[in-house]
Amino acid sequence: MKFLKFILLFITINVSAQQGGMWIPSLLEGMNEDEMTNLGSKLTAKDIYDVNNSSLKDAIGHFNGGCTSEVISDQGLILTNHHCGFSQIQSHSSLENDYLKDGFWAMNLEDELPNEGLFIEFIVSIKDVTSQVLANVTDAMTEKERQSQISKNSNAIEGATTKEAWQDTKIKAFYNGNQYFLFVTERFEDIRLVGAPPSSIGKFGSDTDNWVFPRHTGDFSMFRIYADENNRPAKYSKNNKPYKPKHFLPISLDGIEEGDFTLVFGFPGTTNEYLPAVAIEHITKEFNPSNIAIREAALKVIDAAMKSSDDVRIKYASKQARIANAWKKWIGENLGIEKSNAVANRRDFENEFTAALKDKNLVNKYGNILPEFDKLYKDFSSTNIKRRNFIEVFIVTNELMQMTFRAYQMEAAITANEDNFERAKNATISRLKGIHKDFNANVDKGVYQAVMPMYTDNVDASIYEKTAFTNLESTLALFEGEPKDVLKKLNKDAAYKYAKPIIEEFNNTINPEFQQKNEVISALQTKYMTALMEALPDARYFPDANSTLRVTYGQVRGYSPRDAVYYEPVSYLEGVIEKFIPGDYEFDVPKKLRDLYNAKDYGQYADKNGKVPVCFLGTNHTTGGNSGSPAIDAHGNLVGLNFDRVWEGTMSDMNYDPEICRNIMVDARYILFIVDKFAGATRLIDEMKLVHPKTK
Repeated sequence: MKFLKFILLFITINVSAQQGGMWIPSLLEGMNEDEMTNLGSKLTAKDIYDVNNSSLKDAIGHFNGGCTSEVISDQGLILTNHHCGFSQIQSHSSLENDYLKDGFWAMNLEDELPNEGLFIEFIVSIKDVTSQVLANVTDAMTEKERQSQISKNSNAIEGATTKEAWQDTKIKAFYNGNQYFLFVTERFEDIRLVGAPPSSIGKFGSDTDNWVFPRHTGDFSMFRIYADENNRPAKYSKNNKPYKPKHFLPISLDGIEEGDFTLVFGFPGTTNEYLPAVAIEHITKEFNPSNIAIREAALKVIDAAMKSSDDVRIKYASKQARIANAWKKWIGENLGIEKSNAVANRRDFENEFTAALKDKNLVNKYGNILPEFDKLYKDFSSTNIKRRNFIEVFIVTNELMQMTFRAYQMEAAITANEDNFERAKNATISRLKGIHKDFNANVDKGVYQAVMPMYTDNVDASIYEKTAFTNLESTLALFEGEPKDVLKKLNKDAAYKYAKPIIEEFNNTINPEFQQKNEVISALQTKYMTALMEALPDARYFPDANSTLRVTYGQVRGYSPRDAVYYEPVSYLEGVIEKFIPGDYEFDVPKKLRDLYNAKDYGQYADKNGKVPVCFLGTNHTTGGNSGSPAIDAHGNLVGLNFDRVWEGTMSDMNYDPEICRNIMVDARYILFIVDKFAGATRLIDEMKLVHPKTK
């Protein structure tokens, strides 16, 4: 099979192009390096990524597989978002020690709290292995045969890769399966909680301010990596020592101003920048609205319960934040797609593509792609919506249904092979214990009554009074005995009997139908990506996000979300005070923070105008997974912490628009101010390297 060799030195360079893209850090020399220089960077490509020498990439860690973190001291001190560390903060919280409400600060190493299951992974090296992965892959293969050969080749490459005993490898696809890179990684598993501000700072503004600007949220938390006596990854042990990193980020006290260069380095999760217009239309007009409605119904129940009980508030804090985050993001995504006229613009681009096919005599080769997309999405739409609605109801929002789903998975594993019993049972019990840790049957019943009618007419809330699953002790009793006894008890349980036929329909019909249709669309998307770069070789292409290490660069910039409105790029502490509502779960402000503001006791963390910056905007192209990514200045110093995007700009996952899309970052000076003046955790300040790059 012919595979595309991607040329990254394109002719067209303009301001818009310079503001977009999620670039592979090992391939920055040339065009990207020049663009960064034009934007004000003083960094070289090797400053950012170097296999043989310490570089910025050695300070960037994948935080628990879903966020980004960075090393900010020579003792393995880690900075990430408050919302990234939220579940760990919550797990250590209780009514007696409410770290969500009051914050947590370890005043010495002995007070730092271990977190079972938490890990941080670093990239050791990145290597292009496209030709090896696609060896013996032919155009005559079916998609299943193609993927089988790719998997076989990938396994062989990983097996032959030279690495240390504590390192790992993974191969990831880029450009919809047209290019492949091999990553060598190091995973550290002894990660301890060091500090977190109270939620009144770390989540200030909560749902109301989420995805919008001006933002005044101190969305940060601190952890520390511990390693064995050889400074290598190790499981938790009291004998482990703080990790000595290959590189850590100094922190700039000079801050930022409009027009300054910003580099965001991290692990963006998923983008789909090359979807056809018909796909964008399906997502924003059909797919998103149905899921928004389900989450909105669940949130009304959860929010009311959290306001009425501190116990419920602590138990549901992490779940509520997770549900609300995507709910509001999808709403903003739809607004941004409409505001930017994205569907019509994508169709204009497709007309350009079609014309290029004619000019280059490629119609016979690729001319069927766009009509085929129209046909496939028309057939795919209802299946895609039904499948996602099931996930929203049975896995995301309602925990009783999630428990029955996990039990069904166990039954399926046992039915396939009874030898799987112990392993499947133990895995299921572990999941159920995790759910019950923060479970309230009355709240969950309210969620069930709100969301289940959106999926099926078969609604029976009486199952909550009849099932064993609403109590941990009786839940565990279901799993006692031999396999046949366990399955017999399960199938007599009221909730399981109710849910099983619905789950079976999903497993046997809906999901297989989705997989079959999606496989065909994915294969066509791969062909489309190849066709685009062959027909329009001078256009600008960057690989979609896939949870691998990426660089995105831009500048500090304000923006105009609508007519006659312009947002300055920086928010300040005085804005926190302006939003203050005593006792409000979103806008309460701790007394100590108000006292510091009133006394203007800002230490060295105020800007040249005597104000404490809180958040700022940039043109960096970010997405989920970039939460916790460092915002790095022109000299390689930390100036901020990425945590959000503006509401209309969430559409950047499908359609980056430099006029609308902005990422939101916590100013590093606000972080230092909170750690030092608010928390009094001066030992942490002392171990950081604070610099003044603009006064050199």
